[in-house]
Amino acid sequence: MHASPQPLIQFRNASKRYFLQKQRPFLVHEAFRRIFNRRPRGEEFWALKDVTADIFQGESVAVGGGNGAGKSTMLSLTAGTLAPTVGQVAIRGRISGLLELGAGFHSDLSGRENIYLNASLLGLRKEQIEEQFQSIVDFSELHKFIDVPIRNYSSGMHVRLGFAVATHMNPDIMLMDEVLAVGDYNFQQKCIKRILKFRDDGKTILFVSHSAEAVKKLCKRAIWLEHGSVKMDGPAEEVVEAYGGGAKTDTAQSS
Repeated sequence: MHASPQPLIQFRNASKRYFLQKQRPFLVHEAFRRIFNRRPRGEEFWALKDVTADIFQGESVAVGGGNGAGKSTMLSLTAGTLAPTVGQVAIRGRISGLLELGAGFHSDLSGRENIYLNASLLGLRKEQIEEQFQSIVDFSELHKFIDVPIRNYSSGMHVRLGFAVATHMNPDIMLMDEVLAVGDYNFQQKCIKRILKFRDDGKTILFVSHSAEAVKKLCKRAIWLEHGSVKMDGPAEEVVEAYGGGAKTDTAQSS
């Protein structure tokens, strides 16, 4: 008998809690609290609640839902930048994240220097970066600007370089958060082709987007989050259709 495959991404009753601090008028008892470091914990808010899901090698999965549904929290838990308050998140394989492209760039360094810095932070050795360097520059199409400090780059140029670096890491798992909502049309199409190649090469993709068309084009499965919980998990076409109908119903009820 063959053993069942292990999921690359495994959520088990995972929840993430925050405490929301509200600005209040300054009172004497508040001053004493601050002096003795007795700060009120604030209002409890669960960004993600009791989420259980398995994502296997080769799956392309979209995470959708309205603002505040928990989409980015789910990606951050997967990336390891957040830890669950309750439950478990297990990851098997190497992750590259297209969450905040260029977030690790240093504004005073050139594009060239930032490629080496960013790629090393993502786990590549110097010799590996050197092997990939020209390919990264070619994909970004920033040849004329590669030795210019990043502070002089436009937001679109940041995205180009960030995407180029992240997609040359040869990850097992690719995380994306609305990355296709920025940049010019031609570069977006170039990015889509690169993502489709990842999918066709058997990589695992977890993709957050508000674009129904992007979800249907890139993903075969979708998870619909609502108020931090899984409302639906199934084929992307069916989830997108159900979510669209639910959004219309909510709009009609609110009006």
